[in-house]
Amino acid sequence: MLPNTGKLAGCTVFITGASRGIGKAIALKAAKDGANIVIAAKTTQAHPKLPGTIYTAAEEIEAAGGKALPCIVDVRDEQQISNAVEKAVEKFGGIDVLVNNASAISLTNTLETPTKRVDLMMNVNTRGTYLTSKACIPHLKKSKIAHILNLSPPLNLNPLWFKQHCAYTIAKYGMSMCVLGMAEEFKGEIAVNALWPKTAIHTAAMDMLGGSGIESQCRKVDIIADAAYSIFKKPKSFTGNFIIDENILKEEGIKDFDVYAIKPGHPLLPDFFLDEYPDTVTKKMESHGAGTKLKEEQQPPSKPPSGAVKETFRIVKASLSDDLVKATQAVYQFELSGEDGGTWFLDLKNKGGDAGYGEPSDQADVVMNMSTDDFVKMFSGKLKPTMAFMSGKLKIKGNMALAIKLEKLMSQMQAKL
Repeated sequence: MLPNTGKLAGCTVFITGASRGIGKAIALKAAKDGANIVIAAKTTQAHPKLPGTIYTAAEEIEAAGGKALPCIVDVRDEQQISNAVEKAVEKFGGIDVLVNNASAISLTNTLETPTKRVDLMMNVNTRGTYLTSKACIPHLKKSKIAHILNLSPPLNLNPLWFKQHCAYTIAKYGMSMCVLGMAEEFKGEIAVNALWPKTAIHTAAMDMLGGSGIESQCRKVDIIADAAYSIFKKPKSFTGNFIIDENILKEEGIKDFDVYAIKPGHPLLPDFFLDEYPDTVTKKMESHGAGTKLKEEQQPPSKPPSGAVKETFRIVKASLSDDLVKATQAVYQFELSGEDGGTWFLDLKNKGGDAGYGEPSDQADVVMNMSTDDFVKMFSGKLKPTMAFMSGKLKIKGNMALAIKLEKLMSQMQAKL
């Protein structure tokens, strides 16, 4: 872990979405130096699934050695942003660092993303980052440190990162484009950079997104806090960079990344927007020109298939129970391409459950499109559904929360498959 140097003592750090998760971790790291932290977040009452409010975060920051100013800020509201900036300057005399961390996510495709969800992502991620930066810049210009850090990805224009969740990608890339523009606009006055994790980071939001059990594939928020801290130590001339947490910490001399793992030694889930994983080539082929092969394969067989898919469904059907049905309450439909493909279903809503070839008797809550090979790999534990979805091998329509439930279910079944 990166040691504190005391360099942020007396500095004022304004962090959006700092009541929990990554924002709070960055706040606590800076607080250990004796920094002043402005907690600009909207949570004033604890959410049943997302613990932490601006007031509980303030207590933790003070206990860690910092000074805290909790401010109620929804970054969609320009007035709330400017009120918080005014309060911060009044209380602490200025602003030295801004962290644009507040973010909204919906991993849904174009037809499945309601307009209010599109607006939420655009207004929190892109517009919120832009407006908060705009409000802080006049004060940052007066600071010797002067850093803006956006928690946003490198601009990777591989269509793969757009096709499954176009609205989310546009909204996150909007934050990254703020880095591109403002770094150039305020060169020599303010350092403007982006930070993004190489792997999934374990937060309460990630639990909601990935379901329980996802944490073993994640790193702790501490890795982002350490990476952010090492950026703040750099001069104003260090600007316009899209930084990956692991890379900057390697430059700091950190060799042991197991300390950041929730479950050391367990395979980690790579984060979105990065092409540096082992199956890069496969994914690039899929996103550039493998479409014709898929079209050829998508003709459903005329007779019920045999083979690995049928065997997988036979085992799945044998492992169904009333408890499983009661706990899941969902109907899944699989549109499989390739040998033994066609339409298959898994009914975990009615009676004792059912599974097999053909369409379900009830309308499916979740429809999954993938190849038969990947389907068999997924049910036998060789391919993580989250990984398959992120790399474009698995397309999901319908209720994402119920799709996530299936991942938990698979891990229970894998012993039998």
